[in-house]
Amino acid sequence: MSAKVNEGARTRLAKAKDITSANTVIKSMDLIRTSHALRPVAIALILLLSILVVCLIYVPWQQSVTGYGRVTIFSPMDRPQNIEAQIPGRLVKWTIFEGQEVREGDVIAELSDIDSKFLDTSQTSRLESQRDFLINSLNQSISRQAALSAQLNDLTGSRNVAIPAADQRAKQGIDRLKLAEQNLEQSRQAVTTSELNLKRLQELFDKGLRSKRDLELAELDIVTARTRLESMVASLDVAKKDLLVVNYDKDRVVNDTSAQLNSIRASLASVGETIAKTNSDLQKLEVDISNVSHRSEQRIVRAPRSGRLARVMKTGQGETVKAGDILAVLVPKTTDQAVELWLTDFDAPLVSVGRQVRLNFAGWPAIQFVGWPSVAVGTFAGKVKVMDAVDDGKSRFRIIIVPDEDAIKAGKEERWPPLDQLRPGAEVNGWVMLDTVSLGFELWRQFNAFPPTVKREPIGEKSKQMGDSKDKKEDKKSSDDK
Repeated sequence: MSAKVNEGARTRLAKAKDITSANTVIKSMDLIRTSHALRPVAIALILLLSILVVCLIYVPWQQSVTGYGRVTIFSPMDRPQNIEAQIPGRLVKWTIFEGQEVREGDVIAELSDIDSKFLDTSQTSRLESQRDFLINSLNQSISRQAALSAQLNDLTGSRNVAIPAADQRAKQGIDRLKLAEQNLEQSRQAVTTSELNLKRLQELFDKGLRSKRDLELAELDIVTARTRLESMVASLDVAKKDLLVVNYDKDRVVNDTSAQLNSIRASLASVGETIAKTNSDLQKLEVDISNVSHRSEQRIVRAPRSGRLARVMKTGQGETVKAGDILAVLVPKTTDQAVELWLTDFDAPLVSVGRQVRLNFAGWPAIQFVGWPSVAVGTFAGKVKVMDAVDDGKSRFRIIIVPDEDAIKAGKEERWPPLDQLRPGAEVNGWVMLDTVSLGFELWRQFNAFPPTVKREPIGEKSKQMGDSKDKKEDKKSSDDK
């Protein structure tokens, strides 16, 4: 009985402990329960965290590199240029003032020459007189050359006639010599025949077969034959001398005409040398006249281009200047605009020709959102036109930016300020736009100090483009050959 009572007591005691423990837990839970006022904050934090994650994943970010530079002119011929003194001289006067508009060829200033070679004011007229004298001398030499050429032609014709005539006379002399030799031989034969005939008649006369008269006639014949023989000997001697004289005369004609021809040729050579020297002197004189004329023109300083005179370097009247001294600075009149930016060697590999650029000009208030250029205010659009292949010696690379005409014509961008407001030399900040990435990737890149990413062309597409361009070149070459 007592055992049952004890067991019931223990049961009641255990239930009482359980109830006490449960009440204690409930009171503890009430103590640590979150306040109803903090629940909206927790929900807002969760939403913000979710939105942040979504933004980091899906919000785009425009990568860019920053450059600093100045406003310039794209065309080198239209950039501000120095007007220099072409000759050493003394400043006489200025004909325009700073800031004044000038047209090409307008007189800007006048100089007086201080070179002793060009101080003579009548030097040009004297040189022109010398030129006229040389021209007259040249004309006379040319006339004499023509006369000598005519004499040479005439004498050559006479020689061509005289030498054949002398040859004919020599042939005639030879013929007369041969005839004289034949006559001499006949005379000798006649003498021999007369002597034989006289001998036979003498024998016949001694025998009484011939008369005295026949003998006397025979003696007369031999005397006549001997006389004729002597005459033929003399004729032969005369024929030989005549032939010798004819040959001498032929040689004389050849020598005389050769001497005259050589003399005329020497005179022609001398005249030709005189003409060449006169031409040389005339050319030198023409150069001197041209130099003096240009020297006189260089005393007048003219505007090389239409524009505005920006600065005057030499101001005092009578101030001496040297050749090459800067007299003034001229800003040509042009609508050409450009910006040159300088990039570090770290950023230069990321930039290529054709990249979009946002520009902030000094004096134009702007708000630039680097990652979202579309919401920027006060910046202007540009495009990379030129990129230098080498640095400036300080590990900086220059890029030239020109207005993005396509975007301006499409109405997406505003035109750059005019040149009368945006002057060459004004400072410029620029952001070269690169590839678009997610905001989370950009934060990760910044935290790790990685460079911006640049999309590279796939190798397959590059080789395909190279092949297409090569095929086009071959097709063009084949069409040209046809």
